[in-house]
Amino acid sequence: MSKLWGGRFTKETDKLVESYTASINFDKKLVNEDIEGSIAHVTMLATCNIIKEEEKETIVKGLQTIKEKVSKGEAEYLVSHEDIHMNLEKMLIDEVGPVGGKLHTGRSRNDQVATDFHLYVRKETENMIELIENVQQSIIEQAENELGTIMPGYTHLQRAQPVLYSHHMLAYFWMFERDKQRFQDSLKRTNWSPLGAGALAGTTFPIDRELTAELLEFTNVYPNSLDAVSDRDFALEFLSTAAILITHISRLSEELILWSSQEFQFIELDDAFCTGSSIMPQKKNPDVPELLRGKTGRVYGNLIGLLTVLKGLPLAYNKDMQEDKEGVFDTVETLDGGLRLLAPMLKTMVVNEENMYKAVDQDYSNATDIADYLAAKGLPFRDAHEVIGKIVLYAIQNDKFLLDLTMEEYEQFSELFADDIFDVLAPKNVVNARNSTGGTGIEQVKKQLQLAKEHVAKKE
Repeated sequence: MSKLWGGRFTKETDKLVESYTASINFDKKLVNEDIEGSIAHVTMLATCNIIKEEEKETIVKGLQTIKEKVSKGEAEYLVSHEDIHMNLEKMLIDEVGPVGGKLHTGRSRNDQVATDFHLYVRKETENMIELIENVQQSIIEQAENELGTIMPGYTHLQRAQPVLYSHHMLAYFWMFERDKQRFQDSLKRTNWSPLGAGALAGTTFPIDRELTAELLEFTNVYPNSLDAVSDRDFALEFLSTAAILITHISRLSEELILWSSQEFQFIELDDAFCTGSSIMPQKKNPDVPELLRGKTGRVYGNLIGLLTVLKGLPLAYNKDMQEDKEGVFDTVETLDGGLRLLAPMLKTMVVNEENMYKAVDQDYSNATDIADYLAAKGLPFRDAHEVIGKIVLYAIQNDKFLLDLTMEEYEQFSELFADDIFDVLAPKNVVNARNSTGGTGIEQVKKQLQLAKEHVAKKE
């Protein structure tokens, strides 16, 4: 079967070369974007009197017929036609006859694939924004439902200071908010149209690139044809933002795994998001967060892969750039599935308030408040820090917690202590004393919750 580009060749392509260089097995994912771009292009050709109106109508009707066949799973893709662009053009010619060959007037596969990829990344970026907001909504619900729940806050994975569980969860809300904003901002650069740039130098036909950009709802047109066909910054930016997003997902997943263990018993994940063991009947394994954590590596790898492909490429298009898509497709699939699971998993998990409170009631995480207490009474903070360090050591040596010590024991270390020290050390008071902006005090967390709701409600 002769190639659509085979005029200057005297030999058939080696079958191994044909198989190795073909991209149809993965770029057929761009079929709808390719049809959408082609309809815009042929509409422009007719508007600019480059082809006749009736020819445009025939081609558009043929493309719509092909799109219907695609939706029904009736389209046949052949490796011999290399990629989605040549496959669709061959389908079109088979559908409407030789007039289908006019579709490619004033266009190259170089600007065509770039256009398809822009359309795809834009669509999936908008999808990511929506999925992130669903996760944020689940976090808000958890934070609102458990507003009074107190848990240990950690540094170095050691208990540090008591915090509200809501405060801890809302930290992830703001991580995801930044991810969402990065995706939103990236649309400014994804929304540029390369269509009409040709192979690298533009075209001799009197095309209207602004019209195709308008038809495809792009906000800008690449001013440089070389840049238009060789730019994959928008894909890198998508992968970079995706890598940061899955970092946050992985951190949250790690905590869910820890918290659901027997050692913590802070939460219980719904059975729908766990699996069992084939040999140990008592097991309830947090497989979903484990996989979310585990898939982080492949998203990182996809980013590094594309960076490596692009780092040494001269202008303009090179066959290497065929390697730009699979990593993006894989990242989209990985994050789409992960975010769709994360939102309901967070919404349905049960918080063990008693165990969380027990963890802060029977430890030394209220020690800082004693230092603050003494500092407020005039003792330099560094001296107060030394005093409380000695008190903690004394309590540990005597198998006691700070609330178990008597007034007499406190007075051994400083005459500044009074009976109000026991109110200061109560976990609820420890938490609510931190009423600075962004703190874990309940009034501050209520404000934070309201702000979070406003961010989810606000549409860019």
